[in-house]
Amino acid sequence: MAGENPNWSDVIDIVSREKGIPRQVFIRALEEAILKAAKKVFGEERNLEATFNEESGQVELFQYMTVVEEVTNPMTELSLEVAHRVDPDAQPGDELGFQIFYLEADKEKAREEDLKYGDILGLKTYRKSFGRIAAQTAKHVIMQKVQEAERAIVFNEYKDRQGELVTGVARRFEKGSVIVDLGKAEAILPLREQCPRESYRPGDRVQAYVKEVNRDAKTHQIVLSRTDPRFVVKLFEKEVPEIYEGIVKIVGVAREPGERTKLAVTSTDSDVDPVGACVGMKGSRVQAVVQELRGEKIDIIPYSIDLARYVCAAIAPAQVQRVLIDENNHQIELIVADDQLSLAIGRRGQNVKLASRLLGWNIEVHGESRIAELKARLKEVLLGVEGLDESMIEYLFKLGYHSPENILNADEMELAAIPGMSLERAQAIQQVAYELKVRLKAEADAAAAGQTQAEAAQAPATSEAPSETPEPSEPEEPAEGEGIGEVVAEVEGEQKPATFGDDEEGLLIEEEESGSREPKEVSFG
Repeated sequence: MAGENPNWSDVIDIVSREKGIPRQVFIRALEEAILKAAKKVFGEERNLEATFNEESGQVELFQYMTVVEEVTNPMTELSLEVAHRVDPDAQPGDELGFQIFYLEADKEKAREEDLKYGDILGLKTYRKSFGRIAAQTAKHVIMQKVQEAERAIVFNEYKDRQGELVTGVARRFEKGSVIVDLGKAEAILPLREQCPRESYRPGDRVQAYVKEVNRDAKTHQIVLSRTDPRFVVKLFEKEVPEIYEGIVKIVGVAREPGERTKLAVTSTDSDVDPVGACVGMKGSRVQAVVQELRGEKIDIIPYSIDLARYVCAAIAPAQVQRVLIDENNHQIELIVADDQLSLAIGRRGQNVKLASRLLGWNIEVHGESRIAELKARLKEVLLGVEGLDESMIEYLFKLGYHSPENILNADEMELAAIPGMSLERAQAIQQVAYELKVRLKAEADAAAAGQTQAEAAQAPATSEAPSETPEPSEPEEPAEGEGIGEVVAEVEGEQKPATFGDDEEGLLIEEEESGSREPKEVSFG
């Protein structure tokens, strides 16, 4: 670094204007960096101080030494006799300051200082190396502070925008992640937060949900998501003024990114249809959301405090014939016609899985023929229980105890509370139910083994889509009905939520009955 002293003031002014970073941030950083480097070169014990000179645009370095009568540390102390060479009026306890000239352009000043105070300071051998170190340190500090200040600016600007929608442009790709230019900052859309059917090219417009804003991230501070269920909620808030104003509320949302979303809505105004508000004139509002989600199907479901009615709407487009609600085990059993079974379960169990997430209950779906078979097998073994006749067994079936699992999940005291039942009889019923369950499992295992052998022999095999027991979320309001251990509801009429997507057309809307009770919101976070 030969020639003129670097004017860091000019550099700071330029960078400060371009990056919008206060000058004082750079000045403090330069002072701290030069001081740290000086202590490393000249010695940690020295009492050094770095001060930025606005006129020269340089960081000036000073060493201070205390005047004492007897020197114990020559790095920080000097005797009264030596101090009088510097200042004749010096007294014990005074501090004397010496400027350390370390830049190449100050070579002459450094030589004069060494002639006068070289034996006092002992810095001659360190000056040359420190000049180069100081220059490199200053450049590094400015770059580092620029990065830190930029991160702070991005964090302060976007910390309050977490949970909002942002729109940017795809600039480049890093290991499957999309780097999105938001204007003043760059964000990352990780591969895990991208929908399966989506692909991007440089220059594409990207709208996403701000999932995280990290202050101390070394790379990208803003993390975006297009798979988060809240992304769909924000899209509807953007398209539906009634949601933004709080008239229509999104009670719950369950989503399989890129494939299907179920959205439960309700209205605080009895004159406003929540489903119709979300759909819009000729489906304009919901279609805008579907288009942004690249054709993802959306079911808009009217929320109901009646759990039986709510689950029937959630399982649509399948029509439910009977709903059995086991409050103790937080489980719902749906009985549908055989030709509705695959529709209720959905592809890979998707429909029943989303319904389960939406309600926060375990949901099992059975066809009529399966239930009839279970009833017949159960009736056969129950007739062997002393004191049970066909009318009592039919009454048990009516209360919802039509399978071994239903009986085993019930508390024996609840069974004993049924009219005409005793504790001993309830225990006997549960015993035969357990034995039947073991036999059914053995039969199912044998059937599965036979199917495996058939497949190995390349025999044609067709099977029903298995019903899945989706993961539970949070509980909803219980349905109305009567029963011991279970609530049984007979469901009549067609359930008609609104469904939109790539391969589904038309609109079916069921108006929700207005009531004075406020629905309990289900968390979708």
